[in-house]
Amino acid sequence: MTEVPPYHEVDSLADRLREVPYEPILRTIGRVAEREDIEAYAVGGMVRDVLLGRSTTDLDFVTVGPGTGIELAEAVAEELGGHTAHVYPKFGTAAIRLPDGSRDHGPDGEGPPGDGQEHDDDTLVLEFVAARTESYRSDSRKPIVEDGTLEDDQYRRDFTVNAMAIHLAPDRFGDLIDPFEGRRDLARETIDTPLDPAETFADDPLRMIRAARFATQLEFRVSDRVFDGMRTQAERVEIL
Repeated sequence: MTEVPPYHEVDSLADRLREVPYEPILRTIGRVAEREDIEAYAVGGMVRDVLLGRSTTDLDFVTVGPGTGIELAEAVAEELGGHTAHVYPKFGTAAIRLPDGSRDHGPDGEGPPGDGQEHDDDTLVLEFVAARTESYRSDSRKPIVEDGTLEDDQYRRDFTVNAMAIHLAPDRFGDLIDPFEGRRDLARETIDTPLDPAETFADDPLRMIRAARFATQLEFRVSDRVFDGMRTQAERVEIL
């Protein structure tokens, strides 16, 4: 595993991004977003994996403003040579699939790219969504969604290591936004939550399963408070 610098020493990921094969695509998205006057960020697992030196084929992007995720996806698809932005209106997302090297889009899927559906290992999936807030009912893990800010979007994420974002605007490309010290938790190889774990798991009990999955995949430990939260909220899995 690539050593992660202490969280307070990392100001920008620009140098690290130069080492990943999809860096030109990130810069293209930043340029298109600036041209379209859309505030856009790369978020989540991609940022985590760049810091860890892990490869990834799923790139997630958050925009600010109603409908801007789909709008940016369509503009980026055109910029990349007239490719298709696969729009999922029910989920408010859009995706572009780029087979590695050829940049020809793949077949349409039936659900949003983030729903766990499989894709070829050589397919790069770019998923775009507008920033949002979420609230939950006790009998369902399906959130009530409203438009939000980048801060709102980071606040709703499951774990600190998945709540980081990077600027894509050309003049700030690679600048890291890490409100919950996800870099620190990467350095100490720990799965922790931005909010109180009991609240996090009560809202969406699937996150308990995800905690175990990430801990296994990354060879991280689950923090004591997260483990306690999983134990106290264990009955919530009955709604899954």
